[in-house]
Amino acid sequence: MKETEHVRKLAGYFLRNIEKGYNPDALKWALVNQGYQKTSVEKALELAHQEMARKAPVFKEKPTITREVIDEAGKPVDVKKSWFRRLFGI
Repeated sequence: MKETEHVRKLAGYFLRNIEKGYNPDALKWALVNQGYQKTSVEKALELAHQEMARKAPVFKEKPTITREVIDEAGKPVDVKKSWFRRLFGI
């Protein structure tokens, strides 16, 4: 088996187990302790990180967070700022 094919299989192992919630460093050292070469395992982990980064969504803008206080009748309540916030303009 070629080294690149071997690294791809290890990267697949990392991807599957990271999705299950395992720690990447724990997986890395488990493979090293089982006799895999450390350089191959590190290359596979880097390949797995690149694959996860490629699949991650890209946010185009920051979300805006708003809040509103509502009374028992369902009407919005005007909340006054504390004197400290008014003083410093926060």
